[in-house]
This record gives sequence, structure tokens and C-alpha cells, in this order.
Amino acid sequence: MKKNIAIIMGGYSSEVSISLKSGNVVFNHLDKEKYNPFRVHILKEKWVVLDDEDLEYPINKQDFSFLLNGQFIAFDCVFNAIHGNPGENGMILSYLELLGIKHTSAPFYQMALTFNKRDTLSVVKEYGIKTAISVYLNEGDIKDTDEIIAKVGLPCFIKPNNAGSSYGISKAYNKEEVLKGIEKAYKEDTAILIESFLNGTEVSVGVIQYKGVIKVLPITEIVSENDFFDYEAKYEGKSQEITPARISSEEKSKVEVIAKKVYSILQMSGFSRAEYIFVDGEPHFLEINSVPGLTLESILPQQAKEAGISLNELFENAIESVFL
Repeated sequence: MKKNIAIIMGGYSSEVSISLKSGNVVFNHLDKEKYNPFRVHILKEKWVVLDDEDLEYPINKQDFSFLLNGQFIAFDCVFNAIHGNPGENGMILSYLELLGIKHTSAPFYQMALTFNKRDTLSVVKEYGIKTAISVYLNEGDIKDTDEIIAKVGLPCFIKPNNAGSSYGISKAYNKEEVLKGIEKAYKEDTAILIESFLNGTEVSVGVIQYKGVIKVLPITEIVSENDFFDYEAKYEGKSQEITPARISSEEKSKVEVIAKKVYSILQMSGFSRAEYIFVDGEPHFLEINSVPGLTLESILPQQAKEAGISLNELFENAIESVFL
């Protein structure tokens, strides 16, 4: 009997449009002979299932079911393609777990932890993982900009603590730009991180559970045409994403070991993609994405292709892993 799969997409953050693209790629590549996939839009104003003609059917939030032509439809598994709130921060996953519905992401606590950049850094540092120097601020904190600059140096990065797709990130070269960057980051979140600039080769490392084991995918080197890997570089073609990365075998081995260690430390499952920068040959951890982009142009699908894993296989594995 075919499993009913809800592919949740959309969300409540700035990443709605990217999530919708990811979700539709998953829907188009799932084997319809094995699964009954449904596109489920989770939006602030509505939770609805869309049929092939884009007709909408409301989700019953009491049990996450819906009626289709008078027939009650329940889901065997939820494929999480929501970047940001409420998919990547664990909120909707806690709801699904309360209902006893399986999903393709890590448990809600791990998702909430890894969505919080400060808390993730505090955990991995305890295990000896190298990171940038950072300062954490809550909105309303009295900030001594000179003291911040003395600690992290210039240039530096200002980031929202809970946001993805490089929304709200700035690179600052002087005090005035730091202040502007703080203001920009607070538009995305009430907590921000200010981090030292790491000068070196940036790589993106996908780690997934594949056929029951933790697998590190081929590594991608990020070469941005812009000053850093911002939204434009990620989604509007202003970067080169070179897979496999042009790094030495020693560097490759080091970052693979660390990436697998970070995945285990953070008790991840399902998909993940983390960014590292090599400084003097040593990988420094930046952040981890627990719902990475799944569009045809996204990094993780590129890495899977290089590993000989088709999108059909990648998505089917994510679903079947939850039933092991």
C-alpha cells in the first residue's frame, strides 16, 4: 500500500519563496508508484493541501489531516521542506511529534538548537571545534561598539541569530558599517551575532543519513563574486559552487572528519549542510543548515549528484529512513 506523504513548504519567514521551490522539487521527484505525495502549504494565513489544479483543501490542525472529495486523508510521513520558521526551528516538528506523525528531519529539540547560531557554536566549541570569535547581542542591549570591534576585529560579520539564506547579514569594515549592520540584522531577529572575519577558502559540506549510515557528500567550494556568500550570491548566480572543492586531500580528510563529528555532536538526522572556512589549513565551523535548499540549483542536490545519488533516491531515502 502506498504511503501518504505530506511535503510541507512555505513557512513564516523571509525564506517562503525558496521553501516553495524546494518543496515542489521534492513533489516532482518522488516516485508516484511508491508514494501518494501531497503539496502542503504552511503559511501564516492558512494551512492547505494543493491538488494538481492548485485547488486548496484546508488542513485540520487537530490531527494534521484533510478531506479530499469527502474522503479522510491522513499522512504516514511528513517531508519537511520549510526553511526557517516553523520548519527549521523545530516548532512544527514538536507539533507533529505530539501527534505521533513521522517526519524527515531531526527531532524538534535538535532542530531548535541548530537554528540558533549562538547555541550551536557554544555546543561545538565544547568539543574542540574551531570557530570564529563572536559577540552575542539581544535587541535593547547597551552596546559598546569600540569594545566589540576590539574583540572581533575588522572586517567582521553581523548576522541575525535565527535566520537563514543570508537574510540580514552584513560585512562591516568600520564602526559606522557595524552600526548599520546591527540595525539591519535586528530587522530579521531580536538576537544577533557579530563574528570575526575568517580569511580562507569557504566550503559547504553536506552530511546525511543514507541507507542507515552517516554519509559525507562531496564537498563544494564557494567562490562568491560579491564580498561574501550573501543572498544574491546564493540564489541569483553571483557565485561559483565548485564540486568537488579544489582543496588538498589532507584538507578534505580533515573537514570530512569534523563534519561527521559535528553531525553526531548535534545529534542530527536526515539532511544537513554546514559551512566551514579553512584558515591555515584548519577548518573552522560557521553554521549548520538542517533544512538545506533542495532546488535543482541548490548545493546539497549538486553534491548528491556528484556522489551518484539521484534526487529520486535522495528523497526516497529520507522517507524510508524514518521507518527503519
